[in-house]
Amino acid sequence: MANAPLEIGVKAPDFRLPRDGGDHVALSDYAGQPVVLFFYPKASTPGCTTEAIDFTRLLPDFEKAGAAVIGISKDSVKRQENFSAKQELGVPLLSDAEDEVCEAYGVWGEKKMYGKTFLGITRTTYLIGADGKIAHVWSKVKVPGHAEEVLEAARAL
Repeated sequence: MANAPLEIGVKAPDFRLPRDGGDHVALSDYAGQPVVLFFYPKASTPGCTTEAIDFTRLLPDFEKAGAAVIGISKDSVKRQENFSAKQELGVPLLSDAEDEVCEAYGVWGEKKMYGKTFLGITRTTYLIGADGKIAHVWSKVKVPGHAEEVLEAARAL
């Protein structure tokens, strides 16, 4: 069974993960500003590619709204780097290879596809307010129009 996503109003768990480009990113690096965390199942797959491109395309608008945007998946740093370079992505992509952050945010668990059951990431996006609390949650995200919807919520904070 998948863990339940975090609820609105709870403090977002801090984390520190390696990112594409060889650095590390912690949620606490963004203290005092809104943060969009989008969890995606696998780099270079169709839905994940579209989602990451959409967030990159809208990144200047998120920045105008004062919000940072971060993508997280279980993919290795090398795979994240290849994905970012190939798609010319502008958002940092973090590697949660040990599933610790995915579990803490309730996005790692059992999934079903084509009659098979497996463990994976449920596409989920969190908008974390400047106060460090969850302001909005999108679970089981459908990609078309999603980044625009998140941007509107970020602007409303």
